[in-house]
Amino acid sequence: MPTLSWPPPAVLAERAARAVARLRRGRMLHPAGRSFTGAVLVWGTPGRPTGVRLLDRPGQYPATVRLSKGTPTPGAWPDVLGLAVRIQRTTGQPFDLLVSSSATAPVLRHLPLPRRRFAGTYSSVMSYRTGRRRLWLAVLADPESPDLGRDLAGLSAAVAAGRPRLVLAVASAAGPWRPFGQVTIGDQLSAREDAGLAFDPVGNLPEELRLAGPLAWLRQHTYRGSRRGRGATAQSGGSTGLTV
Repeated sequence: MPTLSWPPPAVLAERAARAVARLRRGRMLHPAGRSFTGAVLVWGTPGRPTGVRLLDRPGQYPATVRLSKGTPTPGAWPDVLGLAVRIQRTTGQPFDLLVSSSATAPVLRHLPLPRRRFAGTYSSVMSYRTGRRRLWLAVLADPESPDLGRDLAGLSAAVAAGRPRLVLAVASAAGPWRPFGQVTIGDQLSAREDAGLAFDPVGNLPEELRLAGPLAWLRQHTYRGSRRGRGATAQSGGSTGLTV
């Protein structure tokens, strides 16, 4: 009898993601969301440098911001919320930072947690490695910024009424969050622009960073499959100028 040969897990994960994206005619994960122009201001990492120039050195960058619901649940029902920030660097590929709603405490920051409101803590959940160090990145609520609402319609209204801000932060596995910059959310992109936007959290990284952890390979292949299933690339979409 012939021996059956199964494809490796990475290939199976990519094929499954591609099939779901084709069936949905859109993203496999976080299909419902809103995208906006944005601007990132980095003032630098307080205390010990991370060794990542983009985090440690002051700078200003145009950006694209997308907030989304994971499942998605209806209206303002709780869901694992997502936030993606594409930082357009002056040279090289962009930095795609993808974070999920979580808690602030060291243990719970590693878990995606459902919530109702778009304002709150978003953590990378998975760690990054730079040299021998592991880092976690987060986007935190700015207490002096307008609230972002409880559903996608409220999010659009909140952004249209002002220029909400979010705080960028970095931490070790058990240390406190250290703010190093902020994101300002600008004009909403069209539904067509939102549908064409695609992120690559594994490939679009600063030179000094790489995604770590046992599920990094799964994230790489599911995102690749999702992009291929809807005909997008890792560089699709994104603002090219400072618009806020």
